[in-house]
Amino acid sequence: MAVFSVLLLLPFATLAYILSEEATKTIKSSIEASTSQTIEQFASHVGTLLTQVEDAGNQVVSARTTQEWLTVHLNPDSTIQERVLTKQRLREYFSSYAVNNSSGISISAFVEDTGGVWTQDKSYKNSEWFQGFITENKRWTTAHKDVDQSDEFMRSRLINSFIFPLVQLQSLKNMGFIKVNYPTTLLRNAIEKIHVGKTGKVVLMTHDGNSVLDQNLSEDRDMLKMGLQQIDVRYDGDVSGIFPMDVKGETNLLFFRKLPAQNWTIIGSVPEAELYEKITQIRKTMLAVTILLLVVAIVVAFWLSAGITKPLSVMGRAMKHVERGEFHQALQVIPNAGEGHSEVNYVTAVFKQMTHRLRYLIETEFETNLRRKNAEYKALLLQINPHFYNNTLEIISGLAAMRREDLVMDATEALGKMMRYSLNLGSDLVRVAEEMAYIRDYLFILHLRHEERLQVVKEEDPAAADFLIAKFIIQPLVENAVKYSLEKHGVARIVLRTKLKEDKLLISVKDNGIGMSPDLVQNLLDELKSADSVAILSTEGQSIGLRNVLSRCRLNYGELFQFELQSKLGEGTELNLILPLIRS
Repeated sequence: MAVFSVLLLLPFATLAYILSEEATKTIKSSIEASTSQTIEQFASHVGTLLTQVEDAGNQVVSARTTQEWLTVHLNPDSTIQERVLTKQRLREYFSSYAVNNSSGISISAFVEDTGGVWTQDKSYKNSEWFQGFITENKRWTTAHKDVDQSDEFMRSRLINSFIFPLVQLQSLKNMGFIKVNYPTTLLRNAIEKIHVGKTGKVVLMTHDGNSVLDQNLSEDRDMLKMGLQQIDVRYDGDVSGIFPMDVKGETNLLFFRKLPAQNWTIIGSVPEAELYEKITQIRKTMLAVTILLLVVAIVVAFWLSAGITKPLSVMGRAMKHVERGEFHQALQVIPNAGEGHSEVNYVTAVFKQMTHRLRYLIETEFETNLRRKNAEYKALLLQINPHFYNNTLEIISGLAAMRREDLVMDATEALGKMMRYSLNLGSDLVRVAEEMAYIRDYLFILHLRHEERLQVVKEEDPAAADFLIAKFIIQPLVENAVKYSLEKHGVARIVLRTKLKEDKLLISVKDNGIGMSPDLVQNLLDELKSADSVAILSTEGQSIGLRNVLSRCRLNYGELFQFELQSKLGEGTELNLILPLIRS
């Protein structure tokens, strides 16, 4: 009962923990991705606006009206009337541009000797934005007010600006600068709509920690400056990211997106506990539900196990005996069906009957399988090509007619040893050395027939000689190799190897014959995987020798048998039989 209770407890606890962790990760990822996406959208909005502002600066500087005003201003011989007239045209051009621009962009121009084009006032030189432009080449300004505007409304509003050199294109002389202004509210209204948690905020900051849009940083200023420093140190090569930062014992999450062209950073901060408040609530709810389910499950488990555990434990021991094939011991252990839980009694009775039946079927199947396997083996041995013996007798007859008594004796002796070896069916397994001796006699007779057209290289590993293999599995492979190599080239080059390799016995036959098609190779491999023995009698003569060998190897070695086949049409074939080691 204790084990049963623990088995109930562990899955529930593990499942609750995994679900809680996965839910936390998913929700965190969703929140972080959503916030990052929102900041990325704002960054895209900023990039679009600032590109428009930069394009406006280029357009204004290269405009004909601007260049005419600069030309007159540079010419010492120009009259006051010409200067006044060109400046008036420039003002009209700037006003027209501002009126027609939907983003509220306005233009100011400043030259060294006369000041701003709207006020002719040189007080701008004392402004913070001008000092930043002169000393640090800051061309993008923070929020400020500028009196050099066309009307009172524009003078009273907060603006941000882009400062563009004012160059007379003919002489390439720098006369001052163009100041392209856009309302701070264009970006400030958009950034203040971004909400991160309840108290989190997103601000647009310069590299030195100042607000670009005159946002109220209040007590967050120091934390945001520290965040900018960490971004420079830890995320120097990254454009955006998320990282935690501890401030006064509280962990805050900081989201950032760099704007490299302006050297600005969009940075958002929010307390981690506030951002993941919903996740915490979900985890607490899941924990409470899990504990409740555990209590209910344990109570039910104790109630059920009182009448079921004991008989099932006894049946479990009986099943272990059945698993090991000990049917007599299992039948002694199985309890008799009695009164009590009817379902358990029914299962017990059925299992007892099943055990009796299973023992009978296994014994019957075992005997049947032995008879079938022996019959298949004998049938497969009969597939060895009988034409070889006829051809050998014709060779001996020809040698006798040529009065080659020495070769007649050798050939007759070789054939006799082969016949004795073939007719000895007392054992299915023979030593490798015996099988190779049979192959040497076989090759001797083939040499008598084909002479120099047959070239065989034998590489025999002495360490493999005493291991046992299935009888007659090498000769059909050699026969096929010789046959198909002579058909293609007229000269058969055969390599026969036996070798011990990684606790396996390798038998390899390689030829220079006609090779096999990819379809035939695949069919042979599929046949080997799909059945206990390869169907030979239905092959209609296609690769019957090889199929004979594969089938007999599968019958003798079962799943321990491995086969490798490499063949290309017109190039030859290499067969590798990989067999388990059986000691004599």
